[in-house]
Amino acid sequence: MSKVRDRMEDFKDAVRHSALSLGYNESKLAAIMAKFIIHAPRQRSPFTRAALKTMESIGALEQFMLKHRKDYVDLHRTTEQERDSIEHEVSAFIKACQEQIDVLKNSINDDEANSKGWLGIRTDYSNADTIAHKHGVVLILSERLHSVTSQFDKLRAIRFQDTINRATPRRRLKRIANSEPADASNSNNLELREPNELQPEPLTVQQQLLDDETRALQVELTNLLDAVQQTETKMVEMSALNHLMSTHVLQQAQQIEQLYDQAVEATKNVELGNKEISKAIQRNNSSRTFLLLFIVLLTFSVLFLDWYN
Repeated sequence: MSKVRDRMEDFKDAVRHSALSLGYNESKLAAIMAKFIIHAPRQRSPFTRAALKTMESIGALEQFMLKHRKDYVDLHRTTEQERDSIEHEVSAFIKACQEQIDVLKNSINDDEANSKGWLGIRTDYSNADTIAHKHGVVLILSERLHSVTSQFDKLRAIRFQDTINRATPRRRLKRIANSEPADASNSNNLELREPNELQPEPLTVQQQLLDDETRALQVELTNLLDAVQQTETKMVEMSALNHLMSTHVLQQAQQIEQLYDQAVEATKNVELGNKEISKAIQRNNSSRTFLLLFIVLLTFSVLFLDWYN
């Protein structure tokens, strides 16, 4: 078995002699020879640069959430305005990342449209693998963004649940506090009614009107507290439904990817089937030709034997 010889030095000498014959100076020759040691970085496509930028944005979003997680969940570290600001920034981050992913999806759709002819038939089959790779990149980015948004949905659910827990005891205490002055006022009215039976009638009417307004305000405040609690409960339910919907969207994306793979495989199978059908047609034509030739030869043989006899 012959040994393999390294011809790299011979190639370098040939490049050096060619550069000197073309009149290159020492600086250009040194730059050419340096490329054998330090290779130039490969130029990335616009899709790759956009995908890497989107991945960096999602990573920055995750780092931002980890940094402000305690500030968002702990009620004693920040105020409601600061937590609303954090939620607004995270929502803006998520929206920007989703827009970047949509731009990548649109570029893939444009590539698919350009790779098809005027009858909708794919003309460049070498581009199918590249498009499938781009679909996989977009799916990975969508899964990463979904994982980050699911973490934020959990934090939001914790915040809303704490808000509900703080609102419920407050409402009970207000009801108790409102009922105690009402009972006390009723008892005082009963105690003072007998000594003050000689008070004028307009004062009693005015006091009754004030009591009615107080009770109406108490009922209105109680209804407002009930409405706030119902709104908070609905917000928690909406957050859970949003998380569930995003989970189903991710599952649909995975199913779409599987359907795309199956469609690509079915296309390859159809192409192989067309090739086999073409081969079968050619074999059938050749067999017909052979059979016709055999019948003609057999006919001439019978005529020759008849003539010979």
